[in-house]
Amino acid sequence: MKFAATSLSLALLAPLLWAAPPTLLAQTPPAIRVLIFTGQNNHNWRETTPKLKAILEAGGRFAVDVTEHPEQCDAAMLAKYDVLVSDWNTWGKPPGTNWPDATRAAFLDFVRNGKGFVAVHAGSSSFFDWAEYQQIAGAWWKLGQTGHGAPHEFSVKPVADHPITRGVQPFDTTDELWQKPGVHPAATVLATGDDQPVALVTEFGKGRGFTLLLGHSEAFMETPGFQTLLCRGVEWAASGQVTASTGPSASSK
Repeated sequence: MKFAATSLSLALLAPLLWAAPPTLLAQTPPAIRVLIFTGQNNHNWRETTPKLKAILEAGGRFAVDVTEHPEQCDAAMLAKYDVLVSDWNTWGKPPGTNWPDATRAAFLDFVRNGKGFVAVHAGSSSFFDWAEYQQIAGAWWKLGQTGHGAPHEFSVKPVADHPITRGVQPFDTTDELWQKPGVHPAATVLATGDDQPVALVTEFGKGRGFTLLLGHSEAFMETPGFQTLLCRGVEWAASGQVTASTGPSASSK
């Protein structure tokens, strides 16, 4: 009799559950689809790229793929993703420096039509003669101007009200800090370290760019503040929004 009563109750509840508005049922947002560009860099991309992938995948918000050949990407391939993350650069003019026209057009259309691009540390230091790329990247190593000293400890301070930095507290990190990076006039600086810009955003058409100049090495990516800015920046670049739970909590220490 107990089994029959239970079965009857479930039978009566089932239509109500099917009829319930979606907002009353637990909803898991679809994962943000990320493609990391890597394979050449004047930094140790063989260590930093797996670390970036692990950080993004840890919270379940992102589904991450990696390509070591961004020059082979076309519009059909990029269409699978919401945001591109660059751990790749053309420093020293290695073989993959020049993207074919189809890849360049696909990249610009990808961002222009509403998706995102994120550069980490030297990941923006490419195509110094490509104005649209520099506009999307927002910040880069400017030849004859930019420099850096040895990695050292410094404080990162949010300096703008923006979804990426909203609620993020100042934090200490040890990293390589760029002095006087190139900054696009249309970029907005979100955070500084020793008064140098370390996090910036840009807009390009309907799309968005985010550059995080921290993250010189895998070890420096362990800082919770770095991970918070990375995760929140990738989500914002992809969607224009940031959920409160994205990324680990960054504190003042």
